[in-house]
Amino acid sequence: MRKFLLAAGLVIALPSFAMAQDAANGESVFKKCKACHAVDGKNKVGPHLNGVVGRKAGAVEGFNYSDAMKNSGKTWDEASLDAYLADPKGNIPGNKMVFVGVKDEKDRKDLIAYLAAQK
Repeated sequence: MRKFLLAAGLVIALPSFAMAQDAANGESVFKKCKACHAVDGKNKVGPHLNGVVGRKAGAVEGFNYSDAMKNSGKTWDEASLDAYLADPKGNIPGNKMVFVGVKDEKDRKDLIAYLAAQK
C-alpha cells in the first residue's frame, strides 16, 4: 500500500515539476526576446508581453503596431503563439517583427509556458 501511495504521489507531483522546468527553460529562451520585449509591463521596440496569452493581437495600448498585426484577427493562445513564434513573417506577413523565430519546438512550448505565467 505504501508503494502505491508513493507512486500516486509522484504521478501527481511530476506534472507540476515538469511545468516549472518548462517555464524555467522558457525564461532562458526569452533572453532571445529581451532586446525588443519586456515582461515588466513596459513597451520597448516591441510591445510588452505581460498577459499576452488570451490577448487580442495588436492590442497593447501605446504601442504602434503594423496594420498587418492590428488586422490579423488573432487572439494569442498556445496554438497561435506557437505558429507565430515558429515563423513570424510567414504567419503574419507584413508585421514589423524582424526576429526569425524560435525553430526548436520544445523551446517554443517552454517560452509559451513562461509567457503564460507573466500576468
